[in-house]
Amino acid sequence: MRTSFYPAVHELERRARALAHTAPGTLSLRAVGESRAGRPLWLLSAGHGDRQILTVAGAHANEPVGGASALRLAALLARRPGILQDLGCTWHFLLCLDPDGAALAHGWQPEEPTPSLTECHRHFYRPAFAHQPESLNPTDPLPESAALVRLLDELRPVAQFTLHGIEFGGAFAMMTHQVPGAADAFRATAARLRIPVDHHPVDGPDWHLAPPGVLVLPADHGGAERDPSGYVAESTWLHPRRHGTLTTLIETPAWAVPAVADRTPVTDPDRATARLGEVLLGRCAELAAVLGRRLDTAVPEELAPLGDAARELLDVAPSLVESWAAEQPGLFRGYFASRGISVRRIPLRVAAMAGRALARTDPGAAEALDGLMAEWGRELTKTYDLAWVPVAAQTGLHVRTMLSTARLVCERGG
Repeated sequence: MRTSFYPAVHELERRARALAHTAPGTLSLRAVGESRAGRPLWLLSAGHGDRQILTVAGAHANEPVGGASALRLAALLARRPGILQDLGCTWHFLLCLDPDGAALAHGWQPEEPTPSLTECHRHFYRPAFAHQPESLNPTDPLPESAALVRLLDELRPVAQFTLHGIEFGGAFAMMTHQVPGAADAFRATAARLRIPVDHHPVDGPDWHLAPPGVLVLPADHGGAERDPSGYVAESTWLHPRRHGTLTTLIETPAWAVPAVADRTPVTDPDRATARLGEVLLGRCAELAAVLGRRLDTAVPEELAPLGDAARELLDVAPSLVESWAAEQPGLFRGYFASRGISVRRIPLRVAAMAGRALARTDPGAAEALDGLMAEWGRELTKTYDLAWVPVAAQTGLHVRTMLSTARLVCERGG
């Protein structure tokens, strides 16, 4: 199974069918719903055990590594069905939760061993928060969200794994309850693959930090999830708690940033916090100077999702700065490296998506945005010593963490 590239949506289906054809007694493929645009949501299932495990890939359009990881583990289970028998489980893979978004984001394939960060962003797309299927609106859910909720209620899995991939940073995991040994196994896997662990991730501001790199949901946490920007929605991560399900989110970087693991003390954390705001707000001002009202007036209808997502990121930037200023700052370099990456990632994403949205109607603005994207990419690479993580290592972190966690859950009688 090739793991040196990210499969497109149609490739996920094709490769899943090929796998099921080679192992008809072990693997089966069925559609469990449709996207907003009518694309099928494919579920590849392996085994016949009584316990159910679900892996969700492609929840975010800009994170294609999850589909590659799902296929890699499915292929392993087809070759070694004894793993499923030992676990007493049927393992299901939802190959892409947001196929519409993935289709809009697809186009860049890493040319290893030295992929281009700028070229990656020329194809970037990540939907606005309300259009991300893991953000669950219980009164009016997206079709993709509703399909996943139905599946969770049908399967009542002992474990749900949701596979994510950040453009640059460090690895981390989020777990809805503690499983003894699971966090240590995740950290050991990252170390073997030479992927730095993000000591204090930006994600999960309401979760309990179990450093390094693991966040655990507090027992009294409600059903809503707060994004670092302040956006709040119910989450498909938390929905299956009613069934006793452990949900584990696994995040792997495409480009590793060793600084996120740096425990060196910071001498002036207040100044470091202020610097975060200066970088983010300064770059947002540069973007605003180029964009004016173009995202409201010059985006073709078929590219509106790009413009909407770019506009939303610009709008939430000030609240993100305010939230960091209000929290107790970390006292070490890794904390500020994680947030320094975030304040650089947001303008890059805005420039990328706005540039794509305006490429036909305002090529001058698109060219200016591309220039900012290239400039900021060079600065980011130089500042944080970015190092490409081979796709095989990215998928390896997902696959090994899923297997080690599943074994621990099943050993405890989940």
